[in-house]
Amino acid sequence: MRARTGQNLRSSTRRDGRRRRAVSAAAAMAVGVMTLGVLATPAASDSAAPAAAAAGPDAVQRALNTLVRDDGMPAALASVKDRNGRARTYTAGVGDLTTGSKVPRDGQVRIGSNTKAFTAVVVLQLVGEGKIDLDAFVDTYLPGLVRGEGIDGNRITVRHLLQHTSGLPDYGVHLDDDEIRNRYFEPRELLDLALDHPADAEPGKTWGYSNTNYVLAGLIVQKVTGRPLAEEMDRRIIQRIGLRHTYFPAPGEMTVREPHPRGYHRSPEDGPLRDFTEMDPSAGWAAGQLISTNSDLNQFFIALLAGRLLPAAQLAEMRTTVPVGTSGLRYGLGLTSRTLSCGGVYWGHGGDIAGYETRGGVTDDGRAANVAVTSIPTDEAAVRHVSEAVDTALCG
Repeated sequence: MRARTGQNLRSSTRRDGRRRRAVSAAAAMAVGVMTLGVLATPAASDSAAPAAAAAGPDAVQRALNTLVRDDGMPAALASVKDRNGRARTYTAGVGDLTTGSKVPRDGQVRIGSNTKAFTAVVVLQLVGEGKIDLDAFVDTYLPGLVRGEGIDGNRITVRHLLQHTSGLPDYGVHLDDDEIRNRYFEPRELLDLALDHPADAEPGKTWGYSNTNYVLAGLIVQKVTGRPLAEEMDRRIIQRIGLRHTYFPAPGEMTVREPHPRGYHRSPEDGPLRDFTEMDPSAGWAAGQLISTNSDLNQFFIALLAGRLLPAAQLAEMRTTVPVGTSGLRYGLGLTSRTLSCGGVYWGHGGDIAGYETRGGVTDDGRAANVAVTSIPTDEAAVRHVSEAVDTALCG
């Protein structure tokens, strides 16, 4: 749930500039994995023309192979849908470095900060119902809760939270990887971690990625509805559009329910890749707890951009963006737009959490692609190759 404002948006429990203590930019390269022989036979499946895979790897498959062969990702997965609705899934690498097992096709992964898009949709649905005002202050819903050095809930709006312009510090930079992995956190504990530190900026003055924003957004949802965030997300989004492989893990649930590739992480920074598949995801909560598949993410973003989840007015608010750095990336309300090499933009979010990273989104004309890798690529070349894989899938 980290932010990286240069070439793309990162989203793990650390922000760029305050690198995770367990993984530095250099040490997080998945080097050495190739000595284990993890590059599996390329695999692609086309729901409309299954014989096409026999013709040899296409550009998307080659991009995934690069992530495994050159960047040391244990596995890479992708799901692509073209503007005609034809869907293809891809895999490269192995699903388990110990056993060498195959990567489950369209396997479940932890989707990290893609969760923010789901949380933002629930908030905006409540805005459309007249239960939340985007420009109301946080204290309207959580009176007296948000106070700290330079921090006042009477000056931070709901819009500031969803757009990361609140100036609130990020709780994630103060958590250790193993603490995240093994400990259950209540949302209020995450908020308290942030409020122990001074504000990063004045509300509304600048963009700054902070998971704390979405913890507060989730708490507002619970206060307004009187129901757990997970239930509201399930009822309002997951069941509504039929996401069959997406869920919000229950308290204490550390495993992944359906077939999945195992996720790996370097912690400490000079150590080997460690299996982080089983972990307590509560440190992510409204900012990063969901589990899903690439195909379900495509389905979610297609439904969102098609207006099936939000009224037109709230979707327009979600798509109103501010610039992030100079790369062409822009951030709306839980939704990003990124430029494509073939022209135009695609809309999505992206996410990482120890063991997994996902990138992708949809175009206005209905193309969709999501790519997942099973180790967070902190090396700049690997980061670029993940983004290029998405671009290749949407521009091919």
